[in-house]
Amino acid sequence: MTSAPSTRPAVPRGLRGWFTHHAVDTRPLRIPAFRRQIMGQGTSFIGAMLTQVAVPVQVYDLSRSSLQVGLVGLVGFLPLVVFGLYGGSIADVVDRRTLYLISSVGVWMVTLGLFAQTLVGAGSVPLILGLMAVQSALFAVSSAARGAIIPRIVEADLVPAANTLSFTVGNVGQVIGPLIAGVLVTRANGFGYAYAIDAVLFTLALYAALRLPHIPPDGSAPKAGFRSVLAGLTFIASRPVLLMSFGVDIVAMVFAMPRALYPQVAADRWGGQVGPLYAAIAIGAVIAGLSSGWIGRVHRQGVALTVAIVGWGLCVAASGLAHQLWLAVVLLAVAGAADLVSAVYRQTILQSYAPDEMRGRMQGVFIVVVAGGPRLGDLRSGATAAATTVTFSWVGGGLICAVLVLIAAVLVRPFWRYDAHAVVPQGISGFSSPDVAAADSRGL
Repeated sequence: MTSAPSTRPAVPRGLRGWFTHHAVDTRPLRIPAFRRQIMGQGTSFIGAMLTQVAVPVQVYDLSRSSLQVGLVGLVGFLPLVVFGLYGGSIADVVDRRTLYLISSVGVWMVTLGLFAQTLVGAGSVPLILGLMAVQSALFAVSSAARGAIIPRIVEADLVPAANTLSFTVGNVGQVIGPLIAGVLVTRANGFGYAYAIDAVLFTLALYAALRLPHIPPDGSAPKAGFRSVLAGLTFIASRPVLLMSFGVDIVAMVFAMPRALYPQVAADRWGGQVGPLYAAIAIGAVIAGLSSGWIGRVHRQGVALTVAIVGWGLCVAASGLAHQLWLAVVLLAVAGAADLVSAVYRQTILQSYAPDEMRGRMQGVFIVVVAGGPRLGDLRSGATAAATTVTFSWVGGGLICAVLVLIAAVLVRPFWRYDAHAVVPQGISGFSSPDVAAADSRGL
């Protein structure tokens, strides 16, 4: 049994042709395993965002300190780095489906722990921080495994479309989740409701992981451990394009991620209406994802990635000056659209360079950067706001991001000249998408 053909049909003319040309590419949804993953990811992201909003708001409610809100990101950073890198090396030598399932169950159990501490009225910031550290470690492992699974269940030329769909569906959850959380956290026992809903919604992601076919390693990767991790880091360091793709994202998240400031700004300016702020970036990303048909046709991806991140920084800076909630949300949404574009290009560049035996480790580094950068950004923005003002921290960070990324991109010429059409895609060893389609037809 073969998978669906990957070529696009002829584009009709007129309005329908314009829509077909620009709309999101949905061809990967024809693959049952990927379709289930998308459904599970979408619902789990709604729940995860309930928790990601509830935790900092609960910490601020208990401490009245933006610095302690910033610590939520800090305590999760070290586990994210260690388990992201090591978990990625494990994903290269074990069955990825098994690793993904076990680590996902662990994330689910920590969510139940957050619910329990609220239910008993513990009121302990250190306990919440401890649970978030454990969840960060498990999230890093599950994310590394999930990212390494995608190139094994879709054709190579559909990887950009699959990444776009994954990011878009995730961002839909990041729109819905904060809006629900923004209502819940203002009510009695709202934190407990948020954690409970997260736990319930996450069960669909567990089901999707359970229905995946076995995805064993191809046997060419070295034994998991320090040497394996070091080999992965050396692989990145020896390729300026990869190194820059990670570097510009770190700059973007550390300097221009304002989310640790949301509780204080919402309380000071807009009567505690924090939900729209947490949802704004994701709203823009969803809109960009739904109109993303053009993304796969851009071949100067280094330039496109630079423009996207500079746009992100400038829009974040402008949003920090807004004194109307709607204007701040609009500007953050535009920033979110730019972030979606940059995320797709970064993930696609990474997967184009990496052979299958290296993909787990590459995804481990990707998760460390993507999820670790915002955590450092939380600490940076919270500490800067405590030492200066919220506005200085928010606006200054966005401007610094734009300037640093533009300078770095121009100086690193291989990145600036990177042409996706000149890259020969790596072969996918082990299961191909026809293998997975056949496994699905057997009900595995």
